[in-house]
Amino acid sequence: MNFRKLAVAVACACVLMTWPAAAQEGHPLKGSWLGTWTGNTTHDPDLVLVLNWDGKAITGTINPGTDNLAIKNASLNPDGWVVHLEADAKDKSGRALTYVIDGKIENLHLPNRAVTGTWKNQKESGAFKMTRQ
Repeated sequence: MNFRKLAVAVACACVLMTWPAAAQEGHPLKGSWLGTWTGNTTHDPDLVLVLNWDGKAITGTINPGTDNLAIKNASLNPDGWVVHLEADAKDKSGRALTYVIDGKIENLHLPNRAVTGTWKNQKESGAFKMTRQ
């Protein structure tokens, strides 16, 4: 009888210890994201974003690697979970472009949440969607 109570107590303790770990996920934008930006003729329509939170600022890169765009300005407004990202690039002729991405976090409570919205630069614009991996 004592062994059964001990086993139940240990099982309950294990379950209770995992709840704080699940709740302490960190900043809602931190992580790797996969997505698309439709209508983009300068860059591939598929994109990868790596976003970080250092306790003060959102930083990161769009398409890390040879075609990377460093994020120069980023914000997250918890009032509606509105996301704003800006990154500088050059088009095929070498002209400077500033990409502006505005969206909203969907399914905030899920690990694989998404951000949907729009993107634009000086030449074109389109729909934007990224999902956290």
